[in-house]
Amino acid sequence: MAFCRTLANLLLSGTIALASAAHAAGITVHDARNREVAVNDFARTVSIGGAITEILYALGLESRLVGVDTTSLYPPAALRDKPNVGYMRQISAEGVLGLNPTLILAIQGSGPHETMEILETAKVPLVLVPETFSEEGLIDKIRLVGHAMGVDARAECLSAAVGADLAQLRALRARVTKPMRVMFVMSLQNGRAMVAGHKTAADAIIQLAGATNAVDDYDGYKIIGDEAIVAARPEFVLSIERGKESLQADAVYAHPGFALTPVAANKSFITMDGLYLLGFGPRTAAAARDLSVKLYPALADQGGAFTSALSAANCRQ
Repeated sequence: MAFCRTLANLLLSGTIALASAAHAAGITVHDARNREVAVNDFARTVSIGGAITEILYALGLESRLVGVDTTSLYPPAALRDKPNVGYMRQISAEGVLGLNPTLILAIQGSGPHETMEILETAKVPLVLVPETFSEEGLIDKIRLVGHAMGVDARAECLSAAVGADLAQLRALRARVTKPMRVMFVMSLQNGRAMVAGHKTAADAIIQLAGATNAVDDYDGYKIIGDEAIVAARPEFVLSIERGKESLQADAVYAHPGFALTPVAANKSFITMDGLYLLGFGPRTAAAARDLSVKLYPALADQGGAFTSALSAANCRQ
């Protein structure tokens, strides 16, 4: 009898494994390299990028994860329970391949270049997930990750929930009558500010919150001098929490450039969790809502009524 039970369990396990493999077989993903990537097995997936990891957990796929990177800070269980393959821009190929992955999902911009070249030539499917900082880009990211993992229905569920949150955000943003000028400052290096221009997550989240990026003459991040800060006329400085390396309000207010702007006069400095604010994952609408309420206290009532559809949606099955 015991033998029969064991045999039945083995047959059941084999059936499940075959069903999973059959479901994965034939999946093709068009990724950020403009390539078609064939996925045949997603049972051992490495996630490189905090937003990807967050999406995978929201889809109930954490059991398939065998490794994550250091930006995978949410949920906290990710870094606590899964092997760490390092920072997304300083990934070790040996660290990733040593986990015997069957699929690698990496956010666009992962590196270094040499590591990505090694991973591309390895016999493991590498899907480079596009990083487009927009509402559409966020939805597309969720759908691509879900498709690569063979759970399109779950991805549609999550996309719908995130879409509902973005719709609430648009209604909140429509009440903004005078957009604030916000400067995102990553750091102060030797008294000079490294700030975000266009085509950055910071620029996009500022706009989603109903504000204007005070830096409007270049793309990416750049170190600027005092004169440029004064000319930009920021009304708020926005930054992210980075532990001991976090930018401090007093340092901003005392800075020669910011001291000549409304930032110092009004003590208008905002700092938020980095992945939450800039990750462009499922919680992005909520992060933009939080930022909007900080910028526009008059919106607090409507912002407080913001109820995330994520909490009600069950996209894990």
